[in-house]
Amino acid sequence: MSQYIERYQRRKLISSYFSVVLSIALVLFLLGVLGLLVLNTKKLADHFKEQITISVFLKDNAKPVEIDQLQKSLALAEYTKSADYISKEDAAEQYSEDIGENFVEFLGYNPLKNSIDVHLKADFVSPDQIAEIASDISSKTYVDEVSYDEPLIELLSDNVKKISLWILIASAIFTVIAVLLINSSIRLSIYSKRFIIKTMQMVGATKKFIRRPFIWTNIQLGVLGAALALIALGVLLYYVDQNFPELNLFQDYILLIALFVGVFGLGVIISWASTHFATQRFLNLRTDDLYY
Repeated sequence: MSQYIERYQRRKLISSYFSVVLSIALVLFLLGVLGLLVLNTKKLADHFKEQITISVFLKDNAKPVEIDQLQKSLALAEYTKSADYISKEDAAEQYSEDIGENFVEFLGYNPLKNSIDVHLKADFVSPDQIAEIASDISSKTYVDEVSYDEPLIELLSDNVKKISLWILIASAIFTVIAVLLINSSIRLSIYSKRFIIKTMQMVGATKKFIRRPFIWTNIQLGVLGAALALIALGVLLYYVDQNFPELNLFQDYILLIALFVGVFGLGVIISWASTHFATQRFLNLRTDDLYY
């Protein structure tokens, strides 16, 4: 009978530890994902901004030397990421492939113009800056038109500001929720041992002596949960980097190390603090209050 009771208590203890580790791992993993999102918000925003293109259409009478000089000056400009010259013949060929029909043969001439596609650096993608850049390029006598998607740029700029703000707010809220969830899991684990705590206290054990094994055990559980969360976070990082290499997630390895250390440290600190205050609460309760 005693062996059955002992096995039952051991299974119950393992189940309790497992639930605490799982809770800590899941919460820290989600917190780590949110941390990655916060760290890479600007990088993601920059990636989308740099897809914006300014198309500089040239007049038919533009001389080759003028076109070459313009392309080189645009490529060297501080706001340019890349500048690619597209001849009217290449543009017609690409457009014919897109529509599945040779429109040049149908019309009898090529209505398209030679152009230069300018991809801007993310820091210069705003309605005012692009309008100023377009105005400067348009002042060239051999430039026929400068075209870009103005409504898209305004929408992108507004949404980036809103998303950045809401991510910061969500991070703060989720951090508080993470602390509360881990704290609740540990408190429930200690609640089941409240009678043991009170018995040790009644036989003369000091509060520090009683708290020490609980704190050490839950710190170990916090370390294990944080380790599982970091492994899952590493797998997620690798998967995203393999499928979206343009994001260069491993480029800022110092920030990644800081994030991993922060998640690990948070797991340990929350485990320690939650255990300390939970045991203190039961140590301060009267014996009669343990039944409620």
